[in-house]
Amino acid sequence: MTDAPASHSDKAALRGEPSYVWRAGQTRRLGMIRAAAPRLGQPGARVLENGCGVGAYLGPLRQFTPHVFGLEYEFERVAQAAAANPPPLVVCAAGEALPYPANTFDVMLSNEVLEHVQDDRAAAAEMVRALHPGGRAVVFCPNRWYPVETHGIYWRGRYIFGNIPLVNYLPDALRNRFAPHVRAYTGRGLRRLFAGLPVRIVTHTRIFGGYDNLIRRFGPLGRLLRATLYLAERTPLNVLGLSHLLVVEKV
Repeated sequence: MTDAPASHSDKAALRGEPSYVWRAGQTRRLGMIRAAAPRLGQPGARVLENGCGVGAYLGPLRQFTPHVFGLEYEFERVAQAAAANPPPLVVCAAGEALPYPANTFDVMLSNEVLEHVQDDRAAAAEMVRALHPGGRAVVFCPNRWYPVETHGIYWRGRYIFGNIPLVNYLPDALRNRFAPHVRAYTGRGLRRLFAGLPVRIVTHTRIFGGYDNLIRRFGPLGRLLRATLYLAERTPLNVLGLSHLLVVEKV
């Protein structure tokens, strides 16, 4: 979930924008994470946010367990996250090579990260390797059928930051010319990342966003739109949701 400041970072094209502020959308996702991972509230539970950005979720996750760790690829973001969550709680590393032994974590959070890594299949395998048996990975990532590409596009060699409609509805070859910097997943494509790994799928659905900026701008009309979209999550219209929510358990 991204609520970027007016001046986006120069890493936006490659890594997306992390959550900089905490609003209703982030609170909602935190509730989904808690519901998806029963071990989160157990004594001694160990949690890794794999791709923690500037660390917005690390503090709120500690209301469930003190053993919360963050990993981030961009050093500048690690520095920001570590200011409130000192090393070794936050480390700089790639998701394709987690610097942790096997069977370390009870919960793994990947919040809009898989679409940015170099090798998403390897990153999925690493998440599973680092989980305890019975531990769960909670994955949010972009849905190919959401009507808007939220990561911007490249046009004539120039990166255009912002929400661009209908790009993800183009055939792969054309879509990837506009958005070579980020993936968007069909349901089958996302599940395929975990095929052959020692996991079972606990939950797979699609959700809409927090739309906090729309509510700030349009007030009651924005709140009505958000409420309508949240109702649509319970219907076949969730195929148009902003993000996949996939929960897998290591077996």
